[in-house]
Amino acid sequence: MTGQRSVATVALTGLAPAIWGTTYLVTTEFLPPDRPLLAATVRALPAGIVLLAISRTLPRGIWWWRAMVLGVLNIGAFFYLLFLAAYHLPGGMAALVMSTQPMFVLLLGAVVLKDRIRPVHIATCVLGVVGVALLVLGPSTALDTIGVLAGVIGAMCMAVGIVLTKRWGRPSDVTLLSFTGWQLVFGGIVLLPITLVSETLPELTWGNTVAFLYLSVIGAVVAYALWFRGISRLPAFVVSLLSLISPLCATVLGYVFLGESLQPLQWMGAAVLIAAIVLAQL
Repeated sequence: MTGQRSVATVALTGLAPAIWGTTYLVTTEFLPPDRPLLAATVRALPAGIVLLAISRTLPRGIWWWRAMVLGVLNIGAFFYLLFLAAYHLPGGMAALVMSTQPMFVLLLGAVVLKDRIRPVHIATCVLGVVGVALLVLGPSTALDTIGVLAGVIGAMCMAVGIVLTKRWGRPSDVTLLSFTGWQLVFGGIVLLPITLVSETLPELTWGNTVAFLYLSVIGAVVAYALWFRGISRLPAFVVSLLSLISPLCATVLGYVFLGESLQPLQWMGAAVLIAAIVLAQL
């Protein structure tokens, strides 16, 4: 039963980065152009408010500032950098740049969580780097400096968020949806004033509205609830390796729906990333 529960937990946790992998396709094809802050804010804040209205549970004591820190790292800063990378890079490449996150989690976990770095951890990181290099460094790859920097910094924010979420856990009397709602609200509150000052509000089409609803309900509420559940039940490094599912999903979607070409070395990179994910679970 324990093995079955572990497989189910891994599978459910892996759904979160798979959903995030669709972000790049939705952003480039269905959202208003050049609105990364608006996209990040609309994705986080309404969903968080709805969850708080349902749960009617607010942070208490030390959890006010902890929820704020986690909200900024996991939601606010990460969402903005995620969308900024998506606007400046092809979908698969944007996700792949952010897949450097497991390396940061491995190092932070050793310092903060006192996790032991084992040879298999190093091997999976090496495989991940090789897979990313094979996928990103194709002959037609066009690297954008802003997009790459946004992706790397976003990966660092998410890595710190994973490690701190694992370190702090969540209050025993607080549900998973409440915990998710706290972070979505704090992340959205941080983004809202910056969005209003930096970006103009566009006229939304029905396609834009449906895309925003998808990103808020599925991409935020469902995905983050599964993600935080996984962090509470799996080692931090194992969870971080599951994030490699996101670039794989984004790359496949770009190939199928956007006509993005993949060279043999990029297919090999995808296979290497899959090997890294499987190795981490073993």
